[in-house]
Parts: sequence; structure tokens; C-alpha cells
Amino acid sequence: MKLKRIRKISNLVIIAMLCMIVIYLGSSSYNYVFSYQNESVIYNGNRESNKVSLMFNVYWGTEYIIPILDVLDRYNVKTTFFVGGQWVEKESEVLEEIFARGHEIANHGYFHREHEYLTYEQNYEEIKVNHELVKSILGIDMTLFAPPSGSFNKSTLSVAKDLGYSTIMWSKDTIDWRDKDANLIFTRATNGVKGGELILAHPTQCTLDALPLMLEYYKMTNLHCCAVSECLK
Repeated sequence: MKLKRIRKISNLVIIAMLCMIVIYLGSSSYNYVFSYQNESVIYNGNRESNKVSLMFNVYWGTEYIIPILDVLDRYNVKTTFFVGGQWVEKESEVLEEIFARGHEIANHGYFHREHEYLTYEQNYEEIKVNHELVKSILGIDMTLFAPPSGSFNKSTLSVAKDLGYSTIMWSKDTIDWRDKDANLIFTRATNGVKGGELILAHPTQCTLDALPLMLEYYKMTNLHCCAVSECLK
């Protein structure tokens, strides 16, 4: 009887643990899990405004950037491109074109590393080297930093603050790098959208295909699509 009771209790514990895992996984659908969160990290812009912002993280997809810029021009929309240092070194002319068309340039680290596993010194190097690289090309000091893969730790935030950066995350993720479906990208970028949304995207063909529909939707719903720094005001 005692053995049966122990087995029964063990089974209940296992079931409880499985339920907790299911609840946890369900609550994190279409979201990254962060090892460290802090109130100083910015997940959305001004919720009292009608502003939304598209955030393009760029380490690849160069062939889609000029067509994306053309669509943004057609709708008279300015937004923010978070650029990686390795990409900048290879595509400085495209970077200059993005900037020349009036878009905001922001920092996305140099090597696209998982910042939550980096020391203060390593975080510093990732952000600072890219900062100086972009400054040498465009003559600007970037002030917004988006950690690759949404990965950061206390050192990341300390470095960002010490270098004069605000750490930016997102409130909506199109997950376009994984799900190459223009309809799905459009839905994720517009479903329940409201003022202050920071909408994460990347330069992909499907994002390019969905972009005109997204911008039309924002226009129809009286949402002003703008750069991240503007959306924060």
C-alpha cells in the first residue's frame, strides 16, 4: 500500500510538471524566451499615440532592401533599419542609400552574437565596434540598439546605457525569417495593431510582398508608420 501511494504521488507530480510545461510553451507561442528582463528595455512606443514603427533587422537580404525602400517611398513612410556590422562592411553603399532616403539607422551588433552569453567587455566590443563603423561611413551617432535574437543580459544593458543607447525589443514579430508566407506576415503585422507597436521584420521576398498591404492597412486604420525614435515620443 505504501509503495502504491508513493507511485501515485510520483505520477501526480509528473502530471503537474507536464501541465506547467504545456502552459509555459503555450504562453510563449510566437515569442522569444528571455533569460533576463528589465524595465529599462523598451518593448513598445507611445501607446497614447497613433504611431507604429516597422523595425528592419539587417544582416542579410540585401537584394530586397532597395525594393523595400521603393515601397516605403511610395507610401511616404520612414522607418528604422537596425544594421549589423558584418553586413555594413560588405554593403556600405546600400547603407548609405537607406540613410539618404531619410530612414533611421540603428545598431544591431557586429557579429550577430547571443548577447546574453557575453561578458561586459564582449558586449561592449559588439556594440561599440559597429557604432564606430557606421559613424565612419555616415557621420552619425546611433542611439538605438536591438540585441540579435532578442538576447541580452545585465551586462548588455549596462553597456548600452554606458554608450548612450536605448535597448529596443518589439511588441509584434512577423517571424518572416522563418515563415516565408506573405499572408501570415501581413496578419502578424496587423492583427490587433494599435498605437505604439514596434513591429519586427527582415528583408525577405515575402516581407516585400506583404509590405504594401501592411502600409495600406495602417493608413486605413489611421496609424502613422514612422521611425522607432519617433514612435517612442
